[in-house]
Amino acid sequence: MKRIIELFRNKYFLCAFAFAVWMLFFDRNDMLSQYEYSSEVSKLKEEKAFYEKETNQVKKDLRELTTNLKMAEKFAREKYFMKKDNEDVFVVVKEVAKD
Repeated sequence: MKRIIELFRNKYFLCAFAFAVWMLFFDRNDMLSQYEYSSEVSKLKEEKAFYEKETNQVKKDLRELTTNLKMAEKFAREKYFMKKDNEDVFVVVKEVAKD
């Protein structure tokens, strides 16, 4: 017990302890802020991966549409409901069942 009291009376220990407490809790970059920053970084990395995947898919679709005429026609028919002059287009809309 006497050794612990002597440790707390040591001015170097007190300075180091005060510095550690200040850096952990009161500084602008305290532990809570660092945790929030790291969670935000991980969320942004997930978003980046999602958008990179989507960008690659769009680039692939664009490459197919510019090189393959049949694919472009299929895309226009499905997405924009385009049709030839002698065709009729029927759009089927599914109704959402209400509970």
